[in-house]
Amino acid sequence: MNQKSFVRAETRERVHRAVEKLRYAPHGAARSLITRQTHTIGVLLPDLFGEFFSELIRGIDQAARKRGYHLLVSSSHADRAETRAMLGTMRGRVDGLLVLSADLDARELEANLPAQIPAVLVGGSGNGSFDAIRIDNYGGASDMVRHLVGLGHGRIAFVTGPPKNLDAAERLRGFREAVGRAAGASALEIPGDFREEAGYRSAASVLSAEPRPT
Repeated sequence: MNQKSFVRAETRERVHRAVEKLRYAPHGAARSLITRQTHTIGVLLPDLFGEFFSELIRGIDQAARKRGYHLLVSSSHADRAETRAMLGTMRGRVDGLLVLSADLDARELEANLPAQIPAVLVGGSGNGSFDAIRIDNYGGASDMVRHLVGLGHGRIAFVTGPPKNLDAAERLRGFREAVGRAAGASALEIPGDFREEAGYRSAASVLSAEPRPT
């Protein structure tokens, strides 16, 4: 079963026939106690809904499969207490962990994650001992404002994210500073929280605003 080279061919064949007849599968948890490997990567996301998260999982899964790993995916539903609790449950279940949480910084990750699990923080502050993949939220928001101003737009609406979300805060900072640098530009900030319901309300606010953003 472990593909050892010193097993005779006829013995190997007998074993495989028995495995097929009995529908036997190795016990992953028991095997991992010996090998100290689960061949599983944990992925902790704030949500599983929406195209962004599905594409993210798809890319992670493709990369993991090429290296013989499977995924254990879970969602914290953007709850920080739930995120902390789930980090502790990953011990012994995964060989490594990807954590996507714009509300969780590296210090919190270090305090709540078992020391034996290597982890990569996706988003968040990125400060600390963990590798981190950062998104330039500030630069992206600034570039969008410059693009719109370059097209001749002077009144620009911006739908914000949750107030304690680090990614959303950086986007808002980039937006405000870019509007402040653009001569004659003005801003309409509309509160949002990344949910569809908030997006619907925000669109209604844009359409009813006087004067309406361009």
